[in-house]
Amino acid sequence: MPKFSLLLLLFFVALISFGQDQKKPDPNYKLLVGNAVVQSKNYYLFTLFEQIPAVKLLLEKDEKLSKLAKDKFNNLENSVKTCKNDYLCFTTRMKFTEEEISLVSQRLAELYSEKNALGKLVSEHLIASGTYILFHKSSPKEILVKAWEQDARGINHVIEVYAEGKKPNYPAIDSIGFRTRSKSYPVLVYDCAEMVRQERKNPGLFFAPSMNFALQFLEVNERNEVADYEPMVSTVNKAAYEKVKKIDWNKFKYTLILVPGAGPDTHDRALSEGGILRCRVAALRYFEGLAPFIVVSGGRVHPYKTKYSEAFEMKKFLMETLKVPEHAIIMDPHARHTTTNMRNGVRLLFRYGMPFDKPCLVSTMRAQSYYITNDAFVTRCQKEINHVPYKLGNRLSETDFEFYPVIDALHIDADEPLDP
Repeated sequence: MPKFSLLLLLFFVALISFGQDQKKPDPNYKLLVGNAVVQSKNYYLFTLFEQIPAVKLLLEKDEKLSKLAKDKFNNLENSVKTCKNDYLCFTTRMKFTEEEISLVSQRLAELYSEKNALGKLVSEHLIASGTYILFHKSSPKEILVKAWEQDARGINHVIEVYAEGKKPNYPAIDSIGFRTRSKSYPVLVYDCAEMVRQERKNPGLFFAPSMNFALQFLEVNERNEVADYEPMVSTVNKAAYEKVKKIDWNKFKYTLILVPGAGPDTHDRALSEGGILRCRVAALRYFEGLAPFIVVSGGRVHPYKTKYSEAFEMKKFLMETLKVPEHAIIMDPHARHTTTNMRNGVRLLFRYGMPFDKPCLVSTMRAQSYYITNDAFVTRCQKEINHVPYKLGNRLSETDFEFYPVIDALHIDADEPLDP
């Protein structure tokens, strides 16, 4: 091949590689919290809209988006005057219609430019954060639109489940805390709407009235679990987070040992028998020197509205009974299912700056170990969280198997507001 042609080929290969790299999440990216952890974890795009001054100004100045903001806020004000005992009158007005979603999609696409504030938001935040990574095959403009549509429908989902009483994906553990057919329920809905109206006093950005309405219902339902122990890098995971920076990874075969949670059957028990046994097998692997960290994963899940966090109680047991040092334990106190035990473990690995190319271990009891490595569990992951957050490695024993992290785990799950 002539020298010029070879140089030209290398140039185009480098150009393609550069373009692909721009769509990869940045392990050094720090997520913005904004006004509330619950908001930022569920609706990260909206947090960015509010927290980046140039973006906020651009959206505020747009006539069509400003009109939508005023219309939704007027819906809120009018509902407290006219809806009376019809709670669906309140909720229907605050959800986004398909026409409204389409209007905003079109307007964001029209406002978008690679060189303006929205262009920088996509490249420097949406792509860099990985929070909408399942849209990575789309153009930057399309990523912005798809992120909006996901967040808008996520708000509708919260209103439907926690204000209207629609069944969530897991009714036994995630359902609304009120009887919508009781005579007093419309009074509660009125009070929530009135509180949002009084606290906000003005429309804000085009999504704000509906978002604040949805967040109010998560709060009154005592469903802010997604914010438990946050910010974890300065609370329950501080010791481990600081230890990560000092690890010589060449000394360990695995990055971490993941322990899926197991909730008890009664409200008076803090740690289940399953949790105890899973901790014991993980501690064995830790003291064998296979990995420098144990990730205990499980939220306040079983039984319904339990006050006990599976991850917190497992950490306590590992430290007090099994003598595992605190700097070796990372808590994931948000996962509510085995699928998200796996997903959240990968997220923590990435966000805490651990190697992403090394294998990890799952250490649990036999039945769950074989369940996770079964094809049916892959199907469940695809159905419930729209991706598989791991690739399987070797099986080591009846209780332990290897897995490799998959970056798709960073994507926000819009229909699981308690652990998105």
